[in-house]
Amino acid sequence: MPMKGRYPIRRTLQYLQKGEIVFKKSVRIMTVNYNTHGELSEGARKFVFFSIPQIQYKNPWVQIVMFKNMTPSPFLKFYLDDGEQVLVDVEGKDYKNIVEHVKYILGKSQETLKEEEQARMVLSSPANFGPKKYYLRECMCEVEGQVPCPGVVPLPKEMTGKYRASHKEGTEV
Repeated sequence: MPMKGRYPIRRTLQYLQKGEIVFKKSVRIMTVNYNTHGELSEGARKFVFFSIPQIQYKNPWVQIVMFKNMTPSPFLKFYLDDGEQVLVDVEGKDYKNIVEHVKYILGKSQETLKEEEQARMVLSSPANFGPKKYYLRECMCEVEGQVPCPGVVPLPKEMTGKYRASHKEGTEV
């Protein structure tokens, strides 16, 4: 992606992954009401400019709607899946304070994020195998250094059960 436009670093994957806000599953819609001019909306403008791309990346299930110049004072409104609405006044606040406040009231805690990461790591462990739908490998033979499947590559005859049984019988007689 070419690095063109206003502050192109906002569109890099590294920047988007550094977002701090991961909403709880109950958050469905987020509306941002702010003005493009005025000192009281400065924090809201910076929040929209710097934090909204990260929020969109980290929370793909959340619909984000922007309303510019429609209100005298800036605010955020969250619609939850049970019909509840949460209103956050951001008038005169710095955008970092807005991020911290939103993360505190509607974001997942660090412990929850760590638990979810651990659960994801357990599921994606390379030691697990099964149907391709759920695991990285279907068979143990796909791991490097393991004996290939006998259906694909014939085993050496010393490793087959028939050979061992006939060889055992021949030595015992």
